[in-house]
Amino acid sequence: LLQASGGGLVQPGGSLRLSCEAPGFILAGYQIGWFRQAPGKEREGVACISGDGSETYSADSVKGRFTISRDNAKNMVYLQMNSLNTEDTAVYYCATVRRTSTQNSQAVSVLCNNYRAMHYWGTGTLVTVSS
Repeated sequence: LLQASGGGLVQPGGSLRLSCEAPGFILAGYQIGWFRQAPGKEREGVACISGDGSETYSADSVKGRFTISRDNAKNMVYLQMNSLNTEDTAVYYCATVRRTSTQNSQAVSVLCNNYRAMHYWGTGTLVTVSS
């Protein structure tokens, strides 16, 4: 359903832009989140966005460095990551919820802090921050 791309190896202080797409599926109207999981750590929410893009949330650990956005005309959701540091190394996933679910009308801050509430997960993309 969802495909994440754009990961790679980057030096500390560098930038990457992750993309989330859903071939054959219209993302407009669905709340979308970016989550990450580092080795040996629990999955965590990074940033989430409402179905129309009017509401966003970023975790404290990435606030001011990462920006989530969406282009419903292109059926894409993005995560612009700047000032990357080694602690950002992880597999990054985009995820969404069923359109008619209560999660799809929750505040994105709530959604982002409960990865277990997400219904559909995409393939992950590895981000490695290293010198």
